[in-house]
Amino acid sequence: MKTRHRPQRIPFYFLLFILLTSCAAPPAAAPVFPQFILVTQDPNASPTPTPFQPAGLTATEAPTFTPIPPTQTATQTPLPASPTTAPATSAVSTAEADSASRTNYILYATLDFTARTLSVDETIRYYNNTGSELSDIVLSVQPNLYGSTFTLNSVTQDGAALTNYSLSGQRLGLTLPQPLQPGTPTTLTLSFNLNIPAKSSNGIFGYDFNQINLVEWYPFIVPHEASGGWILHDPISFGEHLVYDSSDIEVNLKTDSDVVIAASAPSEPNGEWTRYRLFGARTFALSASDEFIVTDTAVGDVVIRSYYFDGYQAAGDAMLFAALQAVSIFSAKFAPYPYQTLAVVQTDIHDGQEYDGLVFLATDFYGQYSGGARNNLTTIGVHEIAHQWWFGLVGNDQAFEPWLDEAMSVYSEHIFYEFNYPGLVSWWWQYRVDYFKPGGYVDTSIYNGGTFRTYTNAAYLNGSHFIDDLRGRMGDDAFFAFLKDYASRYSRGRATSYDFFAAVRANTSADISDLLAAYFSGAY
Repeated sequence: MKTRHRPQRIPFYFLLFILLTSCAAPPAAAPVFPQFILVTQDPNASPTPTPFQPAGLTATEAPTFTPIPPTQTATQTPLPASPTTAPATSAVSTAEADSASRTNYILYATLDFTARTLSVDETIRYYNNTGSELSDIVLSVQPNLYGSTFTLNSVTQDGAALTNYSLSGQRLGLTLPQPLQPGTPTTLTLSFNLNIPAKSSNGIFGYDFNQINLVEWYPFIVPHEASGGWILHDPISFGEHLVYDSSDIEVNLKTDSDVVIAASAPSEPNGEWTRYRLFGARTFALSASDEFIVTDTAVGDVVIRSYYFDGYQAAGDAMLFAALQAVSIFSAKFAPYPYQTLAVVQTDIHDGQEYDGLVFLATDFYGQYSGGARNNLTTIGVHEIAHQWWFGLVGNDQAFEPWLDEAMSVYSEHIFYEFNYPGLVSWWWQYRVDYFKPGGYVDTSIYNGGTFRTYTNAAYLNGSHFIDDLRGRMGDDAFFAFLKDYASRYSRGRATSYDFFAAVRANTSADISDLLAAYFSGAY
């Protein structure tokens, strides 16, 4: 096992001060200065060309800053594995306070890293908040899409065995012996095993030679709507098809002693188990390896950890700093970071992928990194971190309205560069967006998007042009007020396109009808 712990705690207000003053933003309230600072050099401050950069693009250097001299010697004590409870004003404590009627998942899982198996006992406390009487409950079981991976041993409801159920593909349907009345809770228990499959080259779930990734690994109850019933869309070869309610999740894990776990939440001891608790989240992910190198930092009470492999230290440390910058500016511009920790994990995939409190990034991005902020590692890493707000905090139907999280996360990259590297904003537009000649209706679904390229050109990239045009129409003050309002209104809920534009209109009287006509197929 190879681990490296290099704590780099940076108080949030100091970092926010640096972010705002470095790009000549309007004056802010007087910052609270720290007594000392450990990180004094931005590893992304000197951009260099990247192999993926379209030919002919140039960029200016980002502005530099001089850190405040330390007045106290910094100690080299590792960060605690499990931070203490966040202040009452944090998003985490708010999520805990609001959890009374959310679905609650408690899992006890034993991972045999060598044998690549997982045995799980799962308890689900479900509250019928649908407003309707329910005669059945539907769960998503994504591991069942992988051949002989998933084995369901038993299901009970309120202590009594359930025998009237069907498992087909990703759908587990439970027929209830008695209808579940509105406002009534029920407790489901499931026992299951996973024979973890080999990971495909473009997939995340499964194992490869040095890592096991567990994503969408446990059955979860899908949302229910009065008009359409249970929401479980069909998967296709690209895009994301799952829709989630916000839930509270506790995972108790046992595994081999030399295995390092990257998880969606902080760890704490629980007898022979290691416990992870996540409040107000869509899903819980983890990655296990006996070869992880770990570095960490913090913004206020939010601990950020970078998990990477031997030979990728420069990229792993640079991504840690970019994550620190992203969490800081997005917390200021959108809402407080929704969770206690953020894990940034290297893995062998083709792109990046977000989960609550954890993001995966392609090994290729780490290998291609040669310094600076002008590269795929930074842009895609920041994109996946933005999903902690636009997916995690504010949910949506990812299959039918993917622009709500994807266009918002692409444009969040713009905000990241604008407030950290303003000299690279023009480069970002050319490299990340316009190089691909975006077009198509922004409200494209994964099912009518055509190819992956035409889909992403519409929902992701043309969507970012729409948001930029919307910002120009609203003006900066109204636009950033809208972002905060939108994040607050639909925190831990699910927003629709109609909700998005309701929040827009609540923050501006500007006429946006021409933008809607130009960018959208629907009437909002």
